[in-house]
Amino acid sequence: MEITNQTAPAGDAGELGRLEEAARTNEYLYQILDIGQAMLQSGAEVSRVEDSIRRLCLAFGAERADVFTITSSIMVTVYSHRFGAVTQTRRVAGTQYDLHRLELLNHLCRRICAQHLTLEETDRALDAIQATPQYSFGTQLFTYALISSSFSLFFGGSLLDAAASGVIGMVLKYLDRVIRRTEANAFLSALLCSCLGGLLAGLAVRSGLGDNTDMISIGNIMLLIPGIALTNSLRDMFSGNTISGLMRFIEAILLALVIACGFALAAGIMFS
Repeated sequence: MEITNQTAPAGDAGELGRLEEAARTNEYLYQILDIGQAMLQSGAEVSRVEDSIRRLCLAFGAERADVFTITSSIMVTVYSHRFGAVTQTRRVAGTQYDLHRLELLNHLCRRICAQHLTLEETDRALDAIQATPQYSFGTQLFTYALISSSFSLFFGGSLLDAAASGVIGMVLKYLDRVIRRTEANAFLSALLCSCLGGLLAGLAVRSGLGDNTDMISIGNIMLLIPGIALTNSLRDMFSGNTISGLMRFIEAILLALVIACGFALAAGIMFS
């Protein structure tokens, strides 16, 4: 009688199923990292990103998810008896604060967890969020002018100072847009904007278009202060993400110092 081994094909089939499940998990994990990257770039604090990624991994079938996030990188490892361990890492470059997009991403995460969306449904929803139109450039110019002039009045400036600050705010927004197209880093952008803002404030007073250089400049300074970065750094540290919090805090402090140097340079040029 010939005896055949019937366990080998079953083992091969089991291994094949495990590999297919691992490949499918890699696809889901890649998409989850897309969502996490978009959240981090939109201005989310690290604790929010880590919690969202962890919940998404569990919703997609992982038994355990370990997430490590800093301001420039996301690393995720998911575990399951069906596919073993799968790890992916994502480098996150640049931040462009968009709280509306962040709100939409938060809503998408809740939908995925509650409704268990498929890979295709999640992909379509994420593409729709990424394609959400931003405010028009004209609206952004108006907002910058309104913020600058409002802070100038708030700190005691005259109506003439507020008007000059508003006009300079629009100029700074246009300069920031031009610099972003060159993909220059945030420190260079802050230095150029603050220096130009200080020079224009001094010229406005000298030409009779403003009464007080300080009152004009303070409205423009408020446009450049990294307020969200400072707030997120404190939230990260208070939530236990000390490394990320310190990194954000140091970056925000350096950015504030660069802004101060830019206005100081402008003052030195005007009074030399």
